[in-house]
Amino acid sequence: MSTKYYAPHGGHPGQDQLLTDRAVFTDAYAVIPKGTMRDIVTSFLPFWDETRLWVISRPLSGFAETFSQYIMEVRPGGGSDRPETDPEAEGVLFVVEGTATLQVAGQTHALTPGGYAYLPAGAKWTLRNHGQDTLRFHWIRKAYEAVEGLDAPDVLILNENDIAPTQMPGTDGKWATTRFVDPSDLRHDMHVTVVTFEPGAVIPFLETHVMEHGLYVLEGKAVYRLNNDWVEVEAGDYMWLRAFCPQACYAGGPGKFRYLLYKDVNRHMPLRLGGAGRR
Repeated sequence: MSTKYYAPHGGHPGQDQLLTDRAVFTDAYAVIPKGTMRDIVTSFLPFWDETRLWVISRPLSGFAETFSQYIMEVRPGGGSDRPETDPEAEGVLFVVEGTATLQVAGQTHALTPGGYAYLPAGAKWTLRNHGQDTLRFHWIRKAYEAVEGLDAPDVLILNENDIAPTQMPGTDGKWATTRFVDPSDLRHDMHVTVVTFEPGAVIPFLETHVMEHGLYVLEGKAVYRLNNDWVEVEAGDYMWLRAFCPQACYAGGPGKFRYLLYKDVNRHMPLRLGGAGRR
């Protein structure tokens, strides 16, 4: 199993650099290239020490509306004893560099690259970087949509490297998904997975579906079809897709093309403004 994960390190381009880049924002999708994740666009959060972050998606009226995604950067000794201030927010953490010390449900866990944590809404947790290297991880947040008669999901602590990918039917293993949550577990209203394409593999049709997506490229490069456009993407780039945006890709190689994928699942659609269900 590959453990190569791209993470931004900030910095600032010199005055001798060209302005041209691959950033795109349309009414159907956005592409945020790795080159835009510079020091000047970092943010900070209350109750987080020695920490900065890149906000790469957030609920936006008329666009993708169900989730936010951060790339967190925590220096040695940093972290938070009060990381989440919204009691309705569930979260997924995915570590790409360094080691996170996560305390949740009375237990302490060391999350190394490939480490995944699902944190239910209302969970009490803390996170610290006790190592000597900078910690970088993705933090995906969503307002949990509870359903009467279904229990809340449990805390999950896993690592991608310990999970066998599920091959897509008819692809001879060229397209596979590493799943951290059982797809039949309807307690969950979002899935975060790692998708892997071998060189030459394709999504052979334009997927057009209700699920919103965040796709962060962990490794490799490909050409992606988004709505009416073909765009080139590579490790460190992020794609943000609204519902029903047509999408497909071709992984040209020479190595694997892999990305961290978010999608919203398993809930009724709201039938009135401000109603229950997906918002």
